Amino acid sequence: MESALTARDRVGVQDFVLLENFTSEAAFIENLRKRFKENLIYTYIGSVLVSVNPYKDLEIYSRQHMERYRGVSFYEVSPHLYAIADNSYRSLRIERKDQCILISGESGAGKTEATKKILQYYAVTCPASDQVETVKDRLLQSNPVLEAFGNAKTLRNDNSSRFGKYMDVQFDYKGAPVGGHILNYLLEKSRVVHQNHGERNFHIFYQLLEGGEDDLLRRLGLEKNPQQYHYLVKGQCARVSSINDKNDWKVVRRALSVINFNDNEVEDLLSIVASVLHLGNVQFAANEQGNAQVTTENQIKYLARLLGVEGSVLREALIHKMIIAKGEELVSPLNLEQAAYARDALAKAVYGRTFSWLVNKINKSLAYKGAECPGWRSATVLGLLDIYGFEVFQHNSFEQFCINYCNEKLQQLFIELTLKSEQEEYESEGIAWEAVQYFNNKIICDLVEEKFKGIISILDEECLRPGDATDMTFLEKLEETVKNHPHFLTHKLADQKTRKSLGREEFRLLHYAGEVTYIVTGFLDKNNDLLFRNLKETMCSSENPIINNCFERTELTDKKRPETVATQFKNSLSKLMEILMSKEPSYIRCIKPNDAKQAGRFDEVLIRHQVKYLGLMENLRVRRAGFAYRRKYEIFLQRYKSLCSETWPTWEGRPHDGVSVLVKHLGYKQEEYKMGRTKIFIRFPKTLFATEDALEIRKQSLATKIQATWRGFYWRQKFLHMKHSAITIQSWWRGTQGRRKAAKKKWAVETIRRFIKGFIYRNYPRCSENEYFLDYIRYSFLMNLKRNLPKNVLDKSWPTPPPSLCEVSQLLRQLCMQNMVWSYCKRISPEWKQQLDQKVVASEMFKGKKDNYPQSVPRLFINTRLGTEEINPKVLQVLGNETIKYAVPVVKYDRKGYKARVRQLLLTQNAIFIVEEAKIKQRIDYANLTGISVSSLSDSLFVLHVRCEDNKQKVEPHLCHSLSHYHKC
Repeated sequence: MESALTARDRVGVQDFVLLENFTSEAAFIENLRKRFKENLIYTYIGSVLVSVNPYKDLEIYSRQHMERYRGVSFYEVSPHLYAIADNSYRSLRIERKDQCILISGESGAGKTEATKKILQYYAVTCPASDQVETVKDRLLQSNPVLEAFGNAKTLRNDNSSRFGKYMDVQFDYKGAPVGGHILNYLLEKSRVVHQNHGERNFHIFYQLLEGGEDDLLRRLGLEKNPQQYHYLVKGQCARVSSINDKNDWKVVRRALSVINFNDNEVEDLLSIVASVLHLGNVQFAANEQGNAQVTTENQIKYLARLLGVEGSVLREALIHKMIIAKGEELVSPLNLEQAAYARDALAKAVYGRTFSWLVNKINKSLAYKGAECPGWRSATVLGLLDIYGFEVFQHNSFEQFCINYCNEKLQQLFIELTLKSEQEEYESEGIAWEAVQYFNNKIICDLVEEKFKGIISILDEECLRPGDATDMTFLEKLEETVKNHPHFLTHKLADQKTRKSLGREEFRLLHYAGEVTYIVTGFLDKNNDLLFRNLKETMCSSENPIINNCFERTELTDKKRPETVATQFKNSLSKLMEILMSKEPSYIRCIKPNDAKQAGRFDEVLIRHQVKYLGLMENLRVRRAGFAYRRKYEIFLQRYKSLCSETWPTWEGRPHDGVSVLVKHLGYKQEEYKMGRTKIFIRFPKTLFATEDALEIRKQSLATKIQATWRGFYWRQKFLHMKHSAITIQSWWRGTQGRRKAAKKKWAVETIRRFIKGFIYRNYPRCSENEYFLDYIRYSFLMNLKRNLPKNVLDKSWPTPPPSLCEVSQLLRQLCMQNMVWSYCKRISPEWKQQLDQKVVASEMFKGKKDNYPQSVPRLFINTRLGTEEINPKVLQVLGNETIKYAVPVVKYDRKGYKARVRQLLLTQNAIFIVEEAKIKQRIDYANLTGISVSSLSDSLFVLHVRCEDNKQKVEPHLCHSLSHYHKC
């Protein structure tokens, strides 16, 4: 890592501990900015990794990168997620101590992606076997399933985790992953029934509608359009361009099969997902008494089938409430508001419990089989905590209160473990430990969780007490109980100036990361998370195996009131702290650079906000309270030994002594460093920077000398090598040329001899003496024929064959002609074929009989020589339904005097018409036409012959007309 210190002006320092002005938040953020602009998204605070989401693919997660960090000392390579993963893994293997990696940050900062990258690193770099590969696949494939059911699009992140997740990965003595276990925390169930504008429900709903097969959707009673479902339109954001629900659906289905779901379990699970959508579409109307009645019977039928309950029972459970008073069950009807609450409560309960069942199902598939055998405790565990970061919104409710309480606990644990780790290292090295002043947030944790006086206890008390408890009575109780606490404030307790920023239904907590104002509306309902007894009874009778497993009948007989949500969360958080305290921790702090999810954009205000809420400055201050830099003697000596003539090029004594000589030569002052048992501790970064700058100068000096010596040696060796190579190549090439020339001469002599001998025996039957000559002659003819084949059917040329190939030549000529004719015919279009057919007819009629026939052959036939627009409309009107088949302008010659008259000759299906402008001069029926005559000269005359008996004809039997294209007639 030290090798990058020389570029610190451009890319900043790789470890914030080395910042000169480590107390300055501006210097901290500027270092982040420098590295972010250079696409260096990872920076250390000692052993803590700070990660900035780049919102683009940096191509730093390939298998080559994994191998680069595999088994390498933490500080020998640049900061990376893989360095944290590998360091934890090596500690687990070598020290046999359980490890955990805590990943925290705001929504959209990259926590989920970091978890996936770490799991991928272990999947690639850990030892493998068939069983191990199965576990690896299930560990990796659990992510898309949990993301589908537990993640959603929010304003800050398109794939925001709406639950906390702690995953244990178990490793055997070989270091191979052999099992796993997942704990989930505080699923945001309220999202099932309500989403803010611009946000979506959980991914699985949209994936099912978009990617589900038509047959599956038909069985579930669903349509592909998410706008049809009330629970999916609250945020008015059903479709998002950056999310491909169809592809994600395929990934989820594949993942379900990998983690051991059979077809029936998948069908049951999707039936529950579909039932939530149908439940959201259940509508109510008030009767005359104001009681709620179900108006959507179709939805009840679907729900009854999907959940495996009776429709009438479910309908009644949705509009009635059962209470037990003095041992008797009393049923009261619900009004519209209460019925809607009951419906939404059922939807949240069904989805929330199904999610817990899903996590348990995944845990069964990940369970370490070695636990059934003796000695299973030899397996070590590495935990991954992907949990919500500190949240401050414009309106903060019960969920943000729980999340921020969780972050307070994690911060408390983080500071305690960091101080403990520092103190242990100092003591092991024999360095005096100096007490570090830091903000102890135990006072805030106690404010939230203290028995009887904490906020959670007061909230539970309000939820459980008889009487009319409301959110405002809870706030009043808070004001009464913790009014003197320095980290608690309400509108009533605030001064005149502060009251302007606090509503009467709000309270403010001063967290370690800053002030957060919470609105108490909904605190009691969300903490109670009540589901009416009759709805529980209905679900307990379900024939859906999953629902039946989620709603146990023991709940109905258990008279103990179930724990509230806040208490459950507090207890599960307490257990999580115990788990984390039992392990060696590593930390990854994720930062979101901007709210627009744009690559390259660095929002300083937003980042300062996150640096504060993540407690990074406090962490840096604790880490820098003593010595900024510490390294083992061997590593320090190896890097800087060239700065002292006594240690360069090698030091033969103990590394401790070598470092003592080296620091004395470098002029370190006594207050700047301490010598531990195995490490040197340097207090100030400037001391290290001065040493690093001196090393750079020394490197340049040594490099210049080495380069000068090396150049002379290199070019001398290169010259000798090239000389030897040239001589070797020359001798080899001369030999090769001589051998080739001799072989060519020998071949030429043998070829000529065989050719002459073949010529002598050319008229003999084929034998060994003439076969070469005959083959050559045949080959020459065939190659000549190949080059001079006729190009078309009219080309009659053909090469003269040798006597032995006359018969073959004739056959080939016939085949060639047939092929050309076949090819020509194949290319003829129907129109051209018609032309040729007409040409054949014309040829039979006029060839050799008409002098100017040869000149007419190239000219094409056309359908008519007069367009409709050239014929007088009156003529067309007279013709009526008679269709003109052919029309041509002609010159008619009178029988007396042969006076030429311009006419139009029209041929219809029944007769010939001779037209003069708008008048039909003559009609000749085809039945009266006895013939047509033409002369044998080069003229355009033809004569129509009609019967003389036809009294209707006004002309003699022989009429002469001038026709330019007689062959058409």
